[in-house]
Amino acid sequence: MRLPDLEAWAIFAAVAEHRSFSAAADAIGLSKATVSKGVSRLEAQLQVSLFHRTSRRLALTEAGRPLAEHAARIVAEAHAAEEAARDGALAPAGRVRLAAPMSFGLKHVAPVVADFLAAHPAIEIELHLADSRVDIVAEGFDVALRIADLPDSSLRARRLCTITAHVVAAPAYLAAHGTPTHPSQLGEHRLLGYTNLTGPWRFRSRDGAEVSVKAQGPLAANSGDALVPALEAGLGIARLPGFIVGAGIAAGRVVEIMPDWAPAPIGLHLLTPPSALRPARVEALIAFLSERLRD
Repeated sequence: MRLPDLEAWAIFAAVAEHRSFSAAADAIGLSKATVSKGVSRLEAQLQVSLFHRTSRRLALTEAGRPLAEHAARIVAEAHAAEEAARDGALAPAGRVRLAAPMSFGLKHVAPVVADFLAAHPAIEIELHLADSRVDIVAEGFDVALRIADLPDSSLRARRLCTITAHVVAAPAYLAAHGTPTHPSQLGEHRLLGYTNLTGPWRFRSRDGAEVSVKAQGPLAANSGDALVPALEAGLGIARLPGFIVGAGIAAGRVVEIMPDWAPAPIGLHLLTPPSALRPARVEALIAFLSERLRD
């Protein structure tokens, strides 16, 4: 059996990441000539061109794009195997890259990370907060938290808990525009869209009936917190998770409507790259997040 040219695959992964033979050579400590020969060797073995080369630009070919993802996984698997071997004799140490939604991350993830670091002083966390969906493989994250209905993917996913959504409006808005009692009436109202919760607003009644409504209105934002000023000012109705709107409900600044119709619940998921090999520091963070966020 012919063994794969793992060095050529690793070189290809570095060039694909840096989009430059020179930058890849500097990053992995090889000469530019060695890097160029490694890519050429792999192209010859695969019988495909991996890059479009011009004097000013280096870009992956149509065939090269999916192969670059395979190359990145090969390198990640190798690093994970080496780290797993080292971790067997040492306490978990090193850096873990964690991605989480902005509002949820500030309120719930950041305090958990602080407690984790206190318990694991040899581990470092790079916490990336953004409501936009990150590509955890391409962007090099070890763990990601995501609030969504997950499509099928190659990522490994664990559902931690259910996030409850609430349909709310300010008393001033309801006094001026009336209070809807059925989701079908929402089409007559101004709806504030939280684009991080993609798709139509879905509701289920107590007897199991389901209704979907397309959100249309004066404001849509990829941050639920950005909707709160307009919501509390009486500019529309919003569907927001409890960690964003719970304080406003408790204080009476907004009120829940349509008590007979519950918004579809949303799952909080913990995602990791498809590799089954993970360093001990990553396993430690996964276990800590799973324990602390499952409620």
